[in-house]
Amino acid sequence: MPTTTPIDRAMNSRNFFFGFAAVITGVAAWSIWGGDMFPQGAEPKGDPRNWTEEEMRAWLDARGLFPGQAATKEELLARVEANLHAPRT
Repeated sequence: MPTTTPIDRAMNSRNFFFGFAAVITGVAAWSIWGGDMFPQGAEPKGDPRNWTEEEMRAWLDARGLFPGQAATKEELLARVEANLHAPRT
């Protein structure tokens, strides 16, 4: 009679099956309802000149335009205004 290894026992376990099914279900839910069911942070509205420095950094970060830590508020504002009407990727 062949001996079973811990991997053999894990592969035949119901816990492994249910864990795998939970991961697949979670991925499916995220892809179907992604932004609606799991909303991201709200984007700032209005004139960028009235945004806080944190709002400008978050806006740039959401578009993959990673602002430098040493950037001043004026530099962030210039970068936001330069990319304000660019299509979001």
